[in-house]
Formats: sequence, structure tokens, C-alpha cells
Amino acid sequence: MAKGKYQRWLEPDGLLLLEGWARDGLTDEQIAHNMGITAKTLYVWKNEYSDICEALKRGKEVVDYQVENALLNKALGGDTTAQIFWLKNRRPDKWRDKPETVGEKKPGDGAVESMTLADKMAAIREAARNIDH
Repeated sequence: MAKGKYQRWLEPDGLLLLEGWARDGLTDEQIAHNMGITAKTLYVWKNEYSDICEALKRGKEVVDYQVENALLNKALGGDTTAQIFWLKNRRPDKWRDKPETVGEKKPGDGAVESMTLADKMAAIREAARNIDH
């Protein structure tokens, strides 16, 4: 590694490029390749230089929100698979596949299990409306 090679990536243009690569969905390994360094070096730089770490986080965050919004839109549009995925990940306490074992139940649990599918879907739509407000 050339001494001071990281400096280019701490300049505004370098940080913008890193953010763009992350936003485009490149992995850290691919980003490191584009930078002309190893993935190990990138991990070291992310730990040593917060600007590099933050630029990569910002880029990834944009895409994560876009995907989350797309998933939510599909779920609200009636895509059952998207609804199941959303609920299992956002509300695993109520929607997980694995049944609870004795002694695992918490106060307040059980309300969802007694709801009809129509009531569950209405609750999903209501929760989605509350997200927008």
C-alpha cells in the first residue's frame, strides 16, 4: 500500500465516489477493488477514518430505504409474500413461524393468535396508515 493512498478517499470527490458506489449496491469487496486496495485495507480504513465509514453508510442507507419502501408498497398493495416477510421481520414476537414453548409467553401475547385473517389484514392496513403520519 502506498503511503498516504487513503488521503484521496478523504477528499470530497473521493467520499462522493465511495457513497455513490455504496448507493449502487457494490459490496465492500467491490468498492475496495475499485479503490485499488484490498478488502482488508478498506476495513482498516473504515475503522481509522470515520469519513470513509460514514460515506459508505450514507450510500447504503439510501438504497436500504428505497428497498424498504418498495417492500412496504408491495405489502400494502396486497402482495401476501411481502406482507408475510414484513411482519415476520418487523414483528417477530407476534408473527414468527416457531411456536412458543411453555414459559416463553409474555404478558399481552396471544391477541394476534385469536384474530381472524381479515382482522389481521385490517390491522396491517391501519399500521401502514399510521406510518405515513
